[in-house]
Amino acid sequence: MSITGIKGMNDILPADSACWQFLEQQARTIFAAYGCREIRVPVVEKTELFCRSIGESTDIVEKEMYTFTDRSNHSLTLRPEGTAPVMRAFIQHKLYNTDQVSKLYYMGPMFRYERPQKGRYRQFHQIGAEIIGIDDPRIDAQVLAMLSHYFDAVGIDDVSLQINSLGCPQCRPGYRQALVDYLQQRLEQLCPDCQRRYLSNPLRVLDCKVAGCKQSTAAAPSVLDHLCGDCADHFTSVQHHLDLIDVDYTINNRMVRGLDYYTRTTFEMVTGSLGAQNAVAAGGRYDGLIEELGGPALPGIGFAMGVERLVLLLQERDISVPPPALFIAALGDNAVSAAFTIMHKLQRQGIHVEMDFGGKSLKAQMRRANKLGCRYTLLLGEDELASGTAQLKNMNDSSQNTLQLAGIEEQLRTVLDA
Repeated sequence: MSITGIKGMNDILPADSACWQFLEQQARTIFAAYGCREIRVPVVEKTELFCRSIGESTDIVEKEMYTFTDRSNHSLTLRPEGTAPVMRAFIQHKLYNTDQVSKLYYMGPMFRYERPQKGRYRQFHQIGAEIIGIDDPRIDAQVLAMLSHYFDAVGIDDVSLQINSLGCPQCRPGYRQALVDYLQQRLEQLCPDCQRRYLSNPLRVLDCKVAGCKQSTAAAPSVLDHLCGDCADHFTSVQHHLDLIDVDYTINNRMVRGLDYYTRTTFEMVTGSLGAQNAVAAGGRYDGLIEELGGPALPGIGFAMGVERLVLLLQERDISVPPPALFIAALGDNAVSAAFTIMHKLQRQGIHVEMDFGGKSLKAQMRRANKLGCRYTLLLGEDELASGTAQLKNMNDSSQNTLQLAGIEEQLRTVLDA
């Protein structure tokens, strides 16, 4: 019996990895332009970190975390999201002493036990960014501009930005009570999950995908009607600065996000191409999270993108690994040795070169070069070695040029660069 992979934890095969590399490289390039630096944190953290940051009553903590006890009887969890581990590292290593403002980004696997479906898996990958130390609404707008810039750069245009404000600890309790009062009158119309959590986490009811819950909460109170003066001013300023830099958005007053640490600005990039799982990026402010985890009282804002969902949106694009620039077809022991040396020197210069290692005929080697899609093939045999030359064949038009073996790497480089 063969051993297969775990359900919901997928292999990324070589044919698909080019798209992943493209998405990751674009993130590194664009995020760096906004001053972000990469941070890498472990995939396993103490369970307490997620209980304190995400919230005991969230679906993630209640039902979705991969948690286990190690041999020292410590409760550990495979990270279900990236913000809490980054904040833990930020606090533990006192990065706030290095600079008052920290701009960080990360990428890697996350883990949640849920039903695998299109774009949503038990091991999934995120690319995220966190900006710590600034509470000015202009940084909210800049984060959203960076996110919009990223989607433009990777060529995903079937997305739209939705924003909302969840208020702060001063104004949210009033909204929470208004929402609880509203839900109490409609309990029988809610699904069992929402009936259970409407007191502990009423905002999550607004995010429920069950049709009955969506219908019964259609007229629920809006959080925007309960913002305090400071939160209202902050949200207005965010909108003003998005308008100033021509970042398109719509206001979605039902957007609540699934994590307890969010305050004020929240946002999602949504698409109509992935069915019910329409969010491909999401985030918001978490001004009290760092202090809650034992650090200084610093504000923060961040987001994460689901890489699997981005890959699905790029399926129509031809993103593949470029074929080899050159194939060296050699016949004879001395020619093979010379070809091996030439290949090595070109590879050291960053040129993708292939050759045969199985002693195949010239005809078989040419078939291999065609199959790989090589632009050129260098033909090298004992006669060529004796004359100090080699034949370079253009695989597109079958034309051939004679090159001198002396300094052949520079000659090849000139042709391949052109």
